[in-house]
Amino acid sequence: MRAGTRRETVAGPAGRIECAVDEPAGTPRGVALIAHPHPLFGGTLDNKVVQTLARAFVELGYAAWRPNFRGVGASEGRHDEGRGEVEDLAAVLAHAKAAKPVLAGFSFGAAMQAKLGARVQAERMALVGVAVTNFEVPAVAQGTLVIHGEMDETIPLKAVLDWARPQELPVLVVPGADHFFHRKLPALKLAVTANWK
Repeated sequence: MRAGTRRETVAGPAGRIECAVDEPAGTPRGVALIAHPHPLFGGTLDNKVVQTLARAFVELGYAAWRPNFRGVGASEGRHDEGRGEVEDLAAVLAHAKAAKPVLAGFSFGAAMQAKLGARVQAERMALVGVAVTNFEVPAVAQGTLVIHGEMDETIPLKAVLDWARPQELPVLVVPGADHFFHRKLPALKLAVTANWK
């Protein structure tokens, strides 16, 4: 957790949602909502990939909101297999008063953001290691930044390419990166900041 990170509690459909919020210097250009990996496999708002995404978006001038999904940390409720989790993300957006937010996520969180992106007007999306093999992930808007590790053993690169191909959606591949981007977090951060407008 960064020194300037504040904790905030948001009222959600299953109870309190714990959030970590990082602000840029000066007036934010918008809100970036960042979703963590699977709650039943240790995913939290403190995940290193999620923190890296938050740092990237703060550097780009956004206020970065990282909620804990229901049943994780101080967030109330129980895991809802990807249904209620989308509602939780929507509740955080409403609380942050984000008209056209950036939606970002990692693994399970990326799949949830793709679902939310089908319902809300987002400025843009950044999906990392999107869990296309475990969930039905809808098509996403053109301009979505999709980043995947070349050596991802959890969600094979081929599966992501198969999902992206019918959408003619480019996929940015980080050479040598596994699912959790071990020793590749600086490359991941650069992939976001260098490819954002």
